Order: sequence, then C-alpha cells, then structure tokens
Amino acid sequence: MPDITIGKHQIGPGHRPFIIAEVSGNHDGSLDKALDIVRMVADSGAQAVKLQTYKPETITIESDAPDFRLSDGHELWGGRTLWDLYQEAHTPWEWHEPIFELANSLGLACFSSPFDPTAVDLLESLDTPAYKIASSEIVDLPLIRLAASKGKPIIISTGMASISEIDAAVAAARSTGNERIIVLSCTADYPANPEESNLRGIPVMRDAFDAHIGLSDHTPGIGAPLAAVALGAVVVEKHVTLAREGGGVDSSFSLEPAELAALVRESEIAWQCLGQPTIGAKEGEREGLRFRRSLYVVQDVRAGERVTGHNVRSIRPAGGLAPDLFEVVEGRTFATDVKRGTALSWDLV
Repeated sequence: MPDITIGKHQIGPGHRPFIIAEVSGNHDGSLDKALDIVRMVADSGAQAVKLQTYKPETITIESDAPDFRLSDGHELWGGRTLWDLYQEAHTPWEWHEPIFELANSLGLACFSSPFDPTAVDLLESLDTPAYKIASSEIVDLPLIRLAASKGKPIIISTGMASISEIDAAVAAARSTGNERIIVLSCTADYPANPEESNLRGIPVMRDAFDAHIGLSDHTPGIGAPLAAVALGAVVVEKHVTLAREGGGVDSSFSLEPAELAALVRESEIAWQCLGQPTIGAKEGEREGLRFRRSLYVVQDVRAGERVTGHNVRSIRPAGGLAPDLFEVVEGRTFATDVKRGTALSWDLV
C-alpha cells in the first residue's frame, strides 16, 4: 500500500505513527480554550489536531422522547438528551477558521469529522487536508461518498461496526475513485474497557480491506495505542484536554498534555522497535560480540603440560575456542609455551 500524505506528513509503515489529537467538546464552550488545546498539541509533537463539525440541529432534533435520551446507566452522560449533549459539545462553525489558521501556523494538520453535507462544504472552504468519518456515521454511505469524492484522504472509524458494514463503507469511499483510505479500529464506548479493544483484529483488518489501519482509542492511558503500533497501526487518535478536572465533556477519557507528549514519544519508540523481520546480531551488538565467553589459557603453561580445568577456562572475552569444546581439548598437551590470557586455539594443543 502506498503512503498517504496529510498536510506535510507521510503516513505508512515506514513512518512514525501519525498521532491525531481529538479536541471534541473539551474546549468547554471557550474559543480561547480551544486555541490553547491546539497550542498544547503542537508542543506535544503530535502531527494533527481534529475537530467535530456539526450543529445540534444537523445531528439530531430537540426531543425528550426516550429514543433521544441516553440510558440512565451511561457512565458519563446518563439521562441526558442528545440535543443537550450536542449543544454543549459542538464546536461553533465560526470557530473553525481561527482554529485551522492557528494549527496550520504551528505545523499541524487540522481537519474534522463532518456529520452532514453542510459540514463538508464548510471544511472544503477551509481547504481541509483530510476527512474523518465518525463511528456512528459509518452507516451513512452518502456522507462517506461525498467526503471521499473530494479526493482527500478519508479516515473511517469502525466502532460498533460489523465487518460487512466496514466493507460497505470502504467500498463507498472507493466508488468515488479515492484510494487514500485509512481504517481505524475502534471501541465506541466512553470510556472504553481495554478488554474490549480486540487489537489482534488490526492485521486482520489490514488484510481484509487492503488499507492502512490505525486505532481510535477511548481507553484510559496510552497502553492500547502502543500495543496497536506493535500490531501494525500507522495512525493513533486520542481525545485530549488541558486538564481532566473540569476539562470538558469528554475529559474523563482524554489525555492531558504530559500524557499526549508521552504517547508521541513512546509510540515512535514502539515503531522504531518493530525494525525488520530478521533474527541475528544487530549493528549495536558488535561490541557485545567481542565479550562472549570462550576458552582462554588462565595460567602460564609450558609445552607438554596437559590441558586442565585449572589452566584453561571458559571466560570473557570471545576469541578462543567455543566453551563446548573444552571436553575435546581436556587432557591434550600444549604444543608450545603459552602465556596467561591467551585465547586457546587448535594450534596451541
């Protein structure tokens, strides 16, 4: 699969993981706070910052009916109506331009998840470098086709989706001629239980859809993303906040600044550790090879003396006969005088 470019950043197995910092509703209704989050993301070393582009009226309707209310037992938003939640969490459209401008000035790729065609129009006007399809919108194939038709990379989150639904979404994107597709493994629970991440599905998804695979993660901490990188994920998306305490509607499962910086740092190390599928001594082990054990003469000996465990031992460094050959040379006689500290070789016995 060829690399994918978003902004100035290359995405693929040959590049460090592409870290997307999701702002979501953690701006807490403040543009200044949203801009501070963008600055924090840039300081962390992450490559991208992402928004969600919708209005309450474009994603739901104002209703108190049970269909429009979250279950009372929901850990974060129990009993709230969709309208109320999205009214709090949405990013006003007039904020998008200053957020995009700041992100671009700081070298970040800035893009968003559109939730309807008017959102796509807004993002196109801002020259978005990519589109992200949220998990709940994976069944909105017309929206996927519209976003993909713009010819930009399209990232599809797969929380809750069956393999046939993922296949349909990828096929919808490809039907527009767009092959720049990234599929994100995802558990759409907030926060998500690590035991439900099923990250072993990442290589399965890569083979099934012939696409780059990443992870949209809602578990606490950075353990799941690092495991995902080890399994081949080339993209990691995490929600971020300036502080979990009072940090916004999604803050309880979001990364704070130091944690995001740790994710950037440790995910790159995890990627570097993958290396190549080879087994053997590495370049950095050359010095260590010099100090493997081998057979050495450890006492001054005269010609004719027998080899014993007192005058020949397995010690460091390397250079002498292999330790396992002691039984072969034991009892033989030295052919010449040998000084202590000489590597044992066949010509000496």
